[in-house]
Amino acid sequence: MARGERRRYDTVDGLLLLNKPPGMTSNRALQTVRRLLNAKKAGHTGSLDPSATGMLPLCFGEATKVCAYLLDADKTYRVTARLGTATSTADADGGETIATAEVPELSFDEWNEILQGFLGDSMQIPPMYSALKKDGKRLYELARQGETVEREPRPIRIDQIQLLEVAGSRLVFRVTCSKGTYVRTLVEDIARQAGTVAHTVRLHRETVAGFEAEDMIDLKTVERLAEEDPDGLRSGLLPPDDALTAMPAVEVGVDDGSRFRGGQALQVALRGQEGLVRVYEPGKKFLGVGELTGDGALAPRRVFQIQEKTP
Repeated sequence: MARGERRRYDTVDGLLLLNKPPGMTSNRALQTVRRLLNAKKAGHTGSLDPSATGMLPLCFGEATKVCAYLLDADKTYRVTARLGTATSTADADGGETIATAEVPELSFDEWNEILQGFLGDSMQIPPMYSALKKDGKRLYELARQGETVEREPRPIRIDQIQLLEVAGSRLVFRVTCSKGTYVRTLVEDIARQAGTVAHTVRLHRETVAGFEAEDMIDLKTVERLAEEDPDGLRSGLLPPDDALTAMPAVEVGVDDGSRFRGGQALQVALRGQEGLVRVYEPGKKFLGVGELTGDGALAPRRVFQIQEKTP
């Protein structure tokens, strides 16, 4: 590219499930892959802390329209905690030690009982080291200035929690939780329930929505494919509707599909059904997300204009 010439990006549609490496912000990971794909439009869902690893869904082109739905999705993490030491950031990423306590001698079953007590709905106070805002400022910015402000508790839900290992000061568990759950805070709460303190030393996100760990690709592989087979890398992107499998699917005719893409509500033979659905034309051509209103109406909520891939 000549000096001063603006880079020309390509239209790229699809999802890439990056296994984010440690030491990289979610935005840096996104921009790195975007550059490798030379994609015009990109976004990510559900930021991971720089020290955290695991599934970071990267959305390109029309797939950026599913970002909001993935943000609302449940997620599963494998968590490694160190008992007996609390840090200012609640993790091992540069935080100072602020408290120490003896680790109680509890059996595996006793620890498991404590963990199971966190199942279900509860209210959680977000940590100061978070990206939430207070009076226009990020909480972590205030925390770095030595300030602590009052935070409103937020509703969270723990669907599954499985103790994997407990040995001395090491506690390892897997948790499936709702959006907005701060795992670092959960670790501190678990330790408090056991009569000690703790911080998170490793956080690895295994799943988001219906995507599983085996669907991920690491950054080194992306870099290699971008150099060796860029067309293959692009063609291997997941279609946007793969992120929406929790929604029922509805098929409409070609004429109704044209009206749907034009933003018009349709009448369908689905009276009594309500909620968001995936909408397709014959041949499994994905049109977008619609909402059934119970009276047989199907209103467009997100229309997708995905270019057909040429063989």
